[in-house]
Amino acid sequence: MGKLQDVDRSDRHDGAGDRPPAAMDGDAEARLRLAQDPGTTHLTLIDLAADPSPVVRRAVAARADAPAQALRPLTRDRDREVREAVARNPATSIANLLRLVRDADRWVRWAVAGNPACDASVRRAMAQTADKELRGLLAESRDLEPELAARLVDDVSPEVRERLAAHTHDSDVMTTLLADRTARVRKGLARNPRTTAEHRRALAQDPVPDVRAALVSAVALDEADLRPLVEDRSAQVRMAVATSELVPAHLRQALTDDPEELVADAARQFRPGAATSPVVRAPRVGHRTAGSGRGRAGDAPR
Repeated sequence: MGKLQDVDRSDRHDGAGDRPPAAMDGDAEARLRLAQDPGTTHLTLIDLAADPSPVVRRAVAARADAPAQALRPLTRDRDREVREAVARNPATSIANLLRLVRDADRWVRWAVAGNPACDASVRRAMAQTADKELRGLLAESRDLEPELAARLVDDVSPEVRERLAAHTHDSDVMTTLLADRTARVRKGLARNPRTTAEHRRALAQDPVPDVRAALVSAVALDEADLRPLVEDRSAQVRMAVATSELVPAHLRQALTDDPEELVADAARQFRPGAATSPVVRAPRVGHRTAGSGRGRAGDAPR
């Protein structure tokens, strides 16, 4: 087994360095089993972090009990999935998360956003990145500091502001975004279930039909705010009223004689539970779905 004085040498490992002799005994499958074995010692995990097989190194990178001496060199591993596993690992140090949030590969950066070990310093680094998606992931964070929320309110990307609007818990941030000139941002706010009655009243009078329709579909409104929407000038909004499970039956009934036949049919045929209730989507934390493609290891920040 490698000795502690060998750690600095393995720290410089990029996936192609010298192999620690003990950890290299046996075939790759045997070393993988060793890397996954809960009983494997920290010294052995440090050796396995320099294994020639990326599958073995990924197994080490994913271990929540991996020692810092094993994870540190893996933040610079040539295999992107190894670095991504370190980025997700709650045992990864703040210093290493700060390194990974600046990684050249977007999937690695995005994985940092879902790491429960992220602290204010990591979130500040995310807010300063040129990566729009990473800032969007930050905007969806429940633990977002007020000063970072204030920064994202003015983000150059409407998508980032929309995601902040849909997920923020801060009433002051909601009030600011209510005046955003981009309709998609106000639409995001309309889908936020944490808005106040005052916010909802203002959104119910928004000049853009998309915003009013999103509001009716996403949250329960006071009847005083709903009644004008039953007679809304936009058929899109009246359709949202006709199909929303959050609208009282007696208000929906008024639409059974709507001049737009599609709206009237929707109101007549409505059955509770038949439609999929809209929900605010969960924070995206960079998980790749099957067939999504991996892109290039050197993806530039978006």
